[in-house]
Amino acid sequence: MIQTVPTHPFEGQKPGTSGLRKKVTVFQQPNYSENFIQSVFDVARPEAGATLVIGGDGRFHNRTVIQQAIRMAAANGYGRVLVGGGGILSTPAASHVIRKYGATGGLILSASHNPGGPNADFGIKYNVANGGPAPEGVTEAVYARTQEIDRWLTVDAPDIDLDTLGTTQVGGMTVEVIDPVADYAELMESLFDFAAIRQAVAGGFTMAFDAMSAVTGPYATEILENRLGFAKGTVRNGVPLEDFGGHHPDPNMVHAKELFDLMIGPDAPDFGAASDGDGDRNLIVGRGRFVTPSDSLAMLAANAHLAPGYTDGLKGIARSMPTSAAADRVAEALGVACYETPTGWKFFGNLLDAGMATICGEESAGTGSDHVREKDGLWAVLLWLNILAVRKIGVDALAREHWARFGRNYYARHDYEGIATAGADALMAELKASLGALPGKTFGPLAAAAADSFSYTDPVDGSVSTNQGIRVLFEGGSRVVFRLSGTGTQGATLRVYLERFEPADGRIDEETPAMLAGLIAAAEAIAGIARHTGRTAPDVIT
Repeated sequence: MIQTVPTHPFEGQKPGTSGLRKKVTVFQQPNYSENFIQSVFDVARPEAGATLVIGGDGRFHNRTVIQQAIRMAAANGYGRVLVGGGGILSTPAASHVIRKYGATGGLILSASHNPGGPNADFGIKYNVANGGPAPEGVTEAVYARTQEIDRWLTVDAPDIDLDTLGTTQVGGMTVEVIDPVADYAELMESLFDFAAIRQAVAGGFTMAFDAMSAVTGPYATEILENRLGFAKGTVRNGVPLEDFGGHHPDPNMVHAKELFDLMIGPDAPDFGAASDGDGDRNLIVGRGRFVTPSDSLAMLAANAHLAPGYTDGLKGIARSMPTSAAADRVAEALGVACYETPTGWKFFGNLLDAGMATICGEESAGTGSDHVREKDGLWAVLLWLNILAVRKIGVDALAREHWARFGRNYYARHDYEGIATAGADALMAELKASLGALPGKTFGPLAAAAADSFSYTDPVDGSVSTNQGIRVLFEGGSRVVFRLSGTGTQGATLRVYLERFEPADGRIDEETPAMLAGLIAAAEAIAGIARHTGRTAPDVIT
């Protein structure tokens, strides 16, 4: 029997573009998770008998919310729920399951790369039938619903066994606990030359993969060790833990320091990689060579034709605005379009669905293709392995060859985390007000050529997104970008993106910090970061 539970609106708790992210203690409040899930169902209005996918990254509170979401799905007319065994589904795997089984959407329980645990972070987001994040029209409608909701629906049913694969009934709805890895691993095997990678492994090629005690552990173990033949232990921190083992599961040089130190040390394997909390980001490190996410996108695009899934070439390349322009030069050489979008994978989804792009990427370590509608950390790792195996080349050699052809975009992102929101807002407001005065000004040897607040008109649906970040472009192709991020759960995060372009016949073999020193000084002079935030150095540099 369907039960109606009285409730109250969210009172201003606005979901972001990546769903709703708050502290666990917030989600544990009475009715809180239920309000958001019911608002999603009220907006989605599933047809009777529709299929819903549910899964998450295994963080604390996942199992509790999954059980409630299943009962609520039954009360809201769904006919079938597919849930990953153990409550596990990486974000790209969830996208694939939605697409493969014709689901009308899915609930992904994750706060991405944010820490997990009883006192850490939790999140819920809704993906639509194409497997991608809900578009702005849907997220705005969900937000509006959270402001007026007065009840949520459920059925009286016991918790199901999430750890045993099989089918059960909840309130007349079929619930199928599926292998969280099998469908995804099968997809990867269809895209990449596993035989070539296995041959390289048999010939002595070695790697280290850090799953950061997060969701990609089971996926990486099955694919890298069981199917490709890498030695047992290649996957480190491979068991998903509710608190990620105390790690901050963000695959960068700070939070994956152990892997990074290994790769630049004397006993480094040939290849190193990591993924994040929900499996949609990646870190790529060769022996002695860190590859920025921006460069990784460009290098993958330039060599993607070596993988079976991309032998017909690329339809186009898309990158987020803060991502370096390295991919633009590859697109020009390939004779395909390159799209510059706001940050957020949903903008890529339109291009992918329309057949206008094949490979997409963000500077925040998210890369993917038209195989799903999410960024995909392990996919990027496997494409790198495919390219290296076929070309019989190392990461450092491939990078140097790429720069010698296309030039090099020296790049870094400086994150100022947990700063006072008022100070961050004041910094951005002052920047925006000064845009007209910046062109023509000099900052040391750098001359500002243009400055704007980035806006985007979607070439597919014509929608317009404004205020996506402040760009300051300098003569010669260098630039600084300022943007506030919405991925944290407290305070504000200011991200400053620094990019210096050197042509192929220029200084392409220098240390990044030295090459960016002038841009760092210019960014401080332009924005007054220390004055507005009280910070004299970033918390994280990637």
